[in-house]
Amino acid sequence: MNVHVLGSDVETRTLAIVGDLKGLEGPLLPILHEIQAEFGYVPQESLPVIARELNLSRAEVHGVVTFYHDYRDHPTGRHVLKLCRAEACQSMGGDALAERVKALLGIDFHQTTLDGAVTLEPVYCLGLCSCAPAAMLDGEVHGRVDAELARELVAEARR
Repeated sequence: MNVHVLGSDVETRTLAIVGDLKGLEGPLLPILHEIQAEFGYVPQESLPVIARELNLSRAEVHGVVTFYHDYRDHPTGRHVLKLCRAEACQSMGGDALAERVKALLGIDFHQTTLDGAVTLEPVYCLGLCSCAPAAMLDGEVHGRVDAELARELVAEARR
């Protein structure tokens, strides 16, 4: 994942991804996933290329990117920590957990620590409702996250 990419390189690489996937039925989501995998986010420079190649308006592409929470419009930190904000996790102390993690990191949701180590994101279900509250660090889910486990996850992400 390269996050420092020149504009023309973004366009060239986006065009290659779109070319590979536009033959799929309903190609927009797979294309956006692949672009995010390539760059670590969906660069604004990619949107007009995708729109032109799929014969969509730029507004349609932008609407899809902003509708889905997993698409990012900026690079993330080296590690991504997601905290579940769904009802089950809320009822089991999710608010307190979120405040603790924000304090430990010194950031709010959708922000990245100044050292570029950790991006904190809300997510609206990790499928661990019976083990609430839940978190995910770099794709690995953790249930029954208490203050101690939260501290451990933050320490691991800061490495």
